[in-house]
Amino acid sequence: MTIEELKQRKLILLEAISGSKAYGTDTPQSDTDIRGVFILPQEAIYGLDDVAQISDETQDITYYELGRFIELLAKNNPNILELLNVPSDCLLYKHPLMDHIKSEDFLTKQCKNTFAGYAMTQVKKARGLNKKILNPVEKARKNILHFCYVTAGQGAVPLLKWLEIKNYQQIHCGLVNIAHMRDVYALFYDDAGTYKGIMLKEKANQVALSAVPKEAHPEAYLYFNKDGYSYYCKQYKAYWDWVEERNEARYENTMQHGKHYDTKNMMHTMRLIDMAEEIALQKQVIVRRPNRDYLMQIRAGEFTYEALLDTAEKKIAQMDHLYEQSDLPEKVDLEKVNALLARMRREYYG
Repeated sequence: MTIEELKQRKLILLEAISGSKAYGTDTPQSDTDIRGVFILPQEAIYGLDDVAQISDETQDITYYELGRFIELLAKNNPNILELLNVPSDCLLYKHPLMDHIKSEDFLTKQCKNTFAGYAMTQVKKARGLNKKILNPVEKARKNILHFCYVTAGQGAVPLLKWLEIKNYQQIHCGLVNIAHMRDVYALFYDDAGTYKGIMLKEKANQVALSAVPKEAHPEAYLYFNKDGYSYYCKQYKAYWDWVEERNEARYENTMQHGKHYDTKNMMHTMRLIDMAEEIALQKQVIVRRPNRDYLMQIRAGEFTYEALLDTAEKKIAQMDHLYEQSDLPEKVDLEKVNALLARMRREYYG
């Protein structure tokens, strides 16, 4: 089933403008996000054509089937609660059937986790982004040789420097395990090609071992920082995956204001925290943000990353107390919710 079919068959129950235009934090460049609710034809409910959600290719337009919509409401999903409480100027269509759904019947103490908890994940995401911006990883990938060290006198030198000093090649080196000494090896050298070398291939994860005659004398002892190499590989992959997948327009904006954080991400983080507070104190979901100017200042990069994180973390630290004092129910009454959904379907299908 497509969005066009939903409209042709008049299956849409709710349609609204959501996202930044509903929050009041949109800019001239903002997309128009449409969210809504539809109801499946009765024969689809009984058959195999059950569809929970329908979106366009860009994901800018999404409709949720009534059952899925109520299921997500019962889980206190922020996007769904916002859709139920959009400002009147963003409401494009509302079927009378939707009047049966009351926001206050779904607000519970779970909102602490779905709003503030999600905001905390965004704070962590912001930390990760900040770290990537401030600590870029060179494109040229290091190999295990960069994490090997060789004894020299009473100390140690990097393997690559030691090879350069000795005018040796790693392919002519041979390593032998030393019992009871993790990642430490006796290092032998023979330019006749007797040994396997230290690294068999460029992306090897372990040093190579060679068969060495018992009478051979080691040139030195080598330590392979295997843990350090494993950590580097994870950091390298994470950084360059991020480079490949990042939204370049948002990244350029992040770099332009010079604060080294994703301002749009932090704006929504602070919005979610404020909404979590409002639900605990006022028992309502306020979609159109009364502190729009403050949020737009965040988006413009007018605050330091550290100041915003400090504010966010202090607010989140107080959230437990707010929800402990609130008389919101612990969770949704699922028996009541099931009865509501059944009643709405019976009324619609006649």
